[in-house]
Amino acid sequence: MNRYVVLLAVSVMAAVLLAACGGGGAKQTAPTANPADFQAKVDNRFYPLMSPTAKTYEGEERDPDTGEVSKTRVEENVATKTDTVAGVEVTVVEAREYKNGELVESTLDYFAQHRDGSVYYFGERLDDYEGGKVVGHSGQWLAGEGKNQPGVFMPTQPTLGLTFEQEKAPGVAEDRSKIVAVDQSVSTPAGSFNACIKAEDFNPLDKATEFKYYCPGVGMVREEFPGGHLDLISYE
Repeated sequence: MNRYVVLLAVSVMAAVLLAACGGGGAKQTAPTANPADFQAKVDNRFYPLMSPTAKTYEGEERDPDTGEVSKTRVEENVATKTDTVAGVEVTVVEAREYKNGELVESTLDYFAQHRDGSVYYFGERLDDYEGGKVVGHSGQWLAGEGKNQPGVFMPTQPTLGLTFEQEKAPGVAEDRSKIVAVDQSVSTPAGSFNACIKAEDFNPLDKATEFKYYCPGVGMVREEFPGGHLDLISYE
């Protein structure tokens, strides 16, 4: 066989293998959302959303411009009633964020679990607050509107190196995540947790990177971001 033909064949095969391997790391992509493939009940061990559940996080955040440090508190509750997004019944997580005791953001996040056990994110309704009044809805999006699609929020088996797209709202929310460590031990005011995973989240729109720790039976227990952190202080 002509050696140039051989080289071409080898190059094509290498490209196919590279694509199959995700360029050196596994990647989980979201299929087309078929309502029959989803359920509102979310019992993924690294991101369980059983109602009623309440979590409280506290931490601090440094303003990159002024250097001022704010005390941050986030209160999350899994709602007792479900909703429907893109024809899929979803679990609703209500979150309220406070800085120095003042409400700055109120969010309704929508999740559903795929038949393979992965948790999918279907978007969020969001209110920004200043002085007790709603001033905007930055980052708000819903799957099924325009080109928006549900993203993989937590895979069934979050193995080391696995990458996935959590938010798929072009130009609005495009967060991506990668599992960068497994079998982690984490301690917060809420307790000590083992067999946890560490995820690196990257927002390509503002080039921001943060890290989150998820633990079996609990979900997220710590978040680390430029200039600050949040720790789980209580959960019910």
